[in-house]
Amino acid sequence: MKRHAVWTSMVLAAALTLAGWPQLASAATLDGATLSALWGLPFAGVLLSIAVFPLVAPAFWHHHFGKIAAAWALLFLVPFALTFGASVAFGTLVHAVLEEYIPFIVLLTALYTVAGGICVRGNLHGTPRLNTAILAVGTLLASIMGTTGAAMLLIRPLLRANDNRKHVVHVVVFFIFLVANAGGSLSPLGDPPLFLGFLQGVSFFWTTTHLALPMLFVCVVLLAAFYALDSYYFHRHEEERSRFLDPTPDSPSLGIDGTINFVLLAAVIALVLMSGFWKSAVVFDVFGTHVALQNAVRDVALIGVTVLSLVLTPRAARAGNDFNWAPIEEVAKLFAGIFVTIAPVITILRAGEAGAFAGIVHLVNPSGQPHDLMYFWATGLLSSFLDNAPTYLVFFNLAGGDAQTLMTAGATTLAAISAGAVFMGANTYIGNAPNFMVKAIAESRGIRMPSFFAYFGWSVVVLMPLFLVTGWLFF
Repeated sequence: MKRHAVWTSMVLAAALTLAGWPQLASAATLDGATLSALWGLPFAGVLLSIAVFPLVAPAFWHHHFGKIAAAWALLFLVPFALTFGASVAFGTLVHAVLEEYIPFIVLLTALYTVAGGICVRGNLHGTPRLNTAILAVGTLLASIMGTTGAAMLLIRPLLRANDNRKHVVHVVVFFIFLVANAGGSLSPLGDPPLFLGFLQGVSFFWTTTHLALPMLFVCVVLLAAFYALDSYYFHRHEEERSRFLDPTPDSPSLGIDGTINFVLLAAVIALVLMSGFWKSAVVFDVFGTHVALQNAVRDVALIGVTVLSLVLTPRAARAGNDFNWAPIEEVAKLFAGIFVTIAPVITILRAGEAGAFAGIVHLVNPSGQPHDLMYFWATGLLSSFLDNAPTYLVFFNLAGGDAQTLMTAGATTLAAISAGAVFMGANTYIGNAPNFMVKAIAESRGIRMPSFFAYFGWSVVVLMPLFLVTGWLFF
């Protein structure tokens, strides 16, 4: 906890010092058209740090990744304050923390804690059929309980089922592709971008009907490819090993510990839905950032659910899962740096043709008309390296921003934006938060996961050809 306090105080203390209390109430809204693309360099620095440090200095990165993320945040905030004024810099920081980061990390922590309290007892042999079945079940669950909830529920049983196998990396990679991303495309509960669309007025079941065919195509192809690859490894290399070298032999019976967490998981889903359906007129103005009452109630209640899970879950359930806080700690620290440094990038994108990234706007709206295939690829590729939720919102607004029009006359455009954000969040570890969490859990079990660039190589080989066909067929 001491390191957490030091890391957090670095950013907050610096921001408060820069802003000065008399100026806080006057934090201004910045026009993205006034920003140079160079303000995106700290964000690029965070991404490069995530990609390079684990390769060249893994021990240093393991002990100091939080400080590195905080340093990049300061390298953005200090020059930003000197250029545009302390109140603008502080307002940008408050907006990033209150409107984006806190709801993000509170929900992730609740899902991580609750799902981590559900332990599937017993052990199964990780055969290709079993592994494919687990991935298929997780893909279906992802749209019901969210990609984070489904991933945290099933990753540990999947790893335990395959702890007797030498080749396991491909199992985790395809798990990220399917359960942590593509499976969440059928409802606003599935993935944060779709929830943002729901908050903007997109009907709850709109994505269920309009993304069903693209999602089915992508997931069936990925499951078939996984089964073929897993069968190759299993039958050519590991069939005998899996029988005789299992460190956790089969238990006489299967069972579930920590079932109270299913009730708490339902509470999490209900709270998320509540914040979407309840439109309160009460809004809190916090240094220029507007916090709606329903969102504040949701976040406080989610913290309560997290505490209840910690209190009510039997110790045996968390012990059986080898539950620890390292994965969520890594996500919390790195994404804090990402959310702060990404702010000018998103602001420039929102400026549209007046901003430094006008080329992207011309790409998706040539001659003023939407190009659906370009929306799919532009949203998807940016979602691979930016957080996919704000990226979705940017392109939603570039396409007109009116939910009723987009759900009808612009249905294909909205489907392309939605599919791009959800599907291509799988392209990198940072495209979607569950990716990083699954990676961290796998590494804590001794699996040598691919580096940032090596994982992206998997995406280029497996996902990019699939997305080319998907775009051609549907958009």
